Amino acid sequence: MTNQTNVILDCDPGHDDAIAIIMAASNANLNIEAITTVAGNVSVDKTTLNAQRICDLIDLKHVPLAKGANRPLVKRSEIAEEIHGDSGLDGPQFPDHPTKTIEKIHAADLIIDKILTSDKPITLVPTGPLTNIALAMLKEPAILPKIKEIVLMGGGTYGNWTPAAEFNIYVDAEAAKVVFESGVPLTMFGLDITHQAQATTSIIDDLAAIKNPVADTVVELLDFFKHTYQEYFGFDGAPIHDACTVAYLINPSIFDFKHVHVDIETKGEYSYGMTCVDLLGVTGKEPNVHFAHNIDQEKFWNLLKESLDSY
Repeated sequence: MTNQTNVILDCDPGHDDAIAIIMAASNANLNIEAITTVAGNVSVDKTTLNAQRICDLIDLKHVPLAKGANRPLVKRSEIAEEIHGDSGLDGPQFPDHPTKTIEKIHAADLIIDKILTSDKPITLVPTGPLTNIALAMLKEPAILPKIKEIVLMGGGTYGNWTPAAEFNIYVDAEAAKVVFESGVPLTMFGLDITHQAQATTSIIDDLAAIKNPVADTVVELLDFFKHTYQEYFGFDGAPIHDACTVAYLINPSIFDFKHVHVDIETKGEYSYGMTCVDLLGVTGKEPNVHFAHNIDQEKFWNLLKESLDSY
């Protein structure tokens, strides 16, 4: 299709990453050039295994999958097993030995190769720590003008891993700083917006009525994720953080945005990993981010239902 958006999904599956992959693969207007994995929600070995499992589930044979960074650029690794379970995809039962193959190339190198050899600009969709994206930018700056847009899940005006910092940015704030200062167009889905996309019991029940293997797996993922968010944060539902990025690429009208400047804090004792979102323009700095702040709930959940119904 001539109007397709070419995307690379860089992820750390993760319940919401898995749903983002499923949603992206279901839509003919998105052409997935590659899936790359990074350490984040769990170790990179586990996130890669989980990406294989999701590719098998939706029969995504033709898309190359590459394993990436096993740790942040500077600081020690940090994972979120208490949120996603030991496997990173606790809830459903997956086969022990997936059939999806892993490329013999580092994720950052696959990102570079895909961008430099593509005859169309590529949109990067990172839904985990930004380590692979920063590595690719630092290794080969020639990719920068060929990136159409970076649509990322991370940050916000408050935190969920520390009071100031959201998990994806906190895990590798140095990498985030590279990306946010790259000059590439950025569209950011932080906690302000993703916490509006909560799969409550009634929404999960609606998805359960679809009755196919992919929808059944998503329901099991959401049941586990909802319980976690109720236990740790007192939420009524499971925020499908990462799926917001893909929903935007399919239908931008689902979200409202503000064009603002965002800096990444890397030196603060209590604010490390904070995305300093200049909503009122007090710094006078040029806007560098389209910051999502409002969601059309009906459109979002209808899109997810349509995605799952297509399998």
